[in-house]
Amino acid sequence: RSSYSCCYFVLPCCFFDFHGKYSRRQSKKTQYREYLDFVSQVGLVCGFHVEEDCLRIPSTKRVCLIGKNRTYSPVQCAVIDEQITQYIHNRQPCALVSYDRRTGLNHNDDSDNVCKEAGTEFPGDETETAGRVWMPGFQPREKEEQVRNCATLPRDFVDDVVLSVANLLLNANQEKSCHNTDSVTTNSWNQGESLSLKEVAEHLNKETLKRLKSEYGGLQTLLKNSHQVFEVLNGRVHIRDWRKEKPSRKNKPEVKRRLSAEAFKTRLCWFFLHHPDGCSLPSESCPYAHGTEELR
Repeated sequence: RSSYSCCYFVLPCCFFDFHGKYSRRQSKKTQYREYLDFVSQVGLVCGFHVEEDCLRIPSTKRVCLIGKNRTYSPVQCAVIDEQITQYIHNRQPCALVSYDRRTGLNHNDDSDNVCKEAGTEFPGDETETAGRVWMPGFQPREKEEQVRNCATLPRDFVDDVVLSVANLLLNANQEKSCHNTDSVTTNSWNQGESLSLKEVAEHLNKETLKRLKSEYGGLQTLLKNSHQVFEVLNGRVHIRDWRKEKPSRKNKPEVKRRLSAEAFKTRLCWFFLHHPDGCSLPSESCPYAHGTEELR
């Protein structure tokens, strides 16, 4: 709608309509297929020959839709624009609410009244024509979306939290061993105890917790991001024992097996550096470097 020369590429993922979550209307299709058809319909209404393709990406949502060519000539732009306006009008949430309340009878007059009471005008009125407001009340995302998944936290801060939590789990196991000396074996690798996220949080200082609260998922996200050291299952935190990790499948293609065997170690092993018993795996079996000389 921006201009006649505009083309588009869209990779539909989350199921959203113009004003909120997409409401399913057909039960014979999968939700994904129905949503793809809806996005295709938007392109057709806007006067595009819509093409569909499947991207070679590691995702279950990899069907893309492309609009390169128009179905009408430039002289018909005004007619198509009116068609688009009406399409948006029909998909307004107020009109849909009216449709549900009237059990199938969609009265435009009543819908207009409901919207005007809410302080919203339908597209297609004088305001839209003058100011080109296609979607009243629409609020786009900021151009720069703030990343809040603990990935941008300072490395020193993350390392301190990881070390504190690991020591907490290891010390909890030592305290338990002191009460039960019969179960202590001198040759066993200390995996530590498992604690709930709540118990772990209670041992962290207020400044750390306050900083983590501003991130999505907070402490749990940070620990899950540190998957080399921790395993978070059912709300409980464990120190990861790499001896128990499932080995890679032997039926991999020859090329992948060769690449896996020649993989470079680009990060130091946390257990080699910080665990009192060192790493549970020998250097040749560990996916991380036991010392800087193994880094590539």
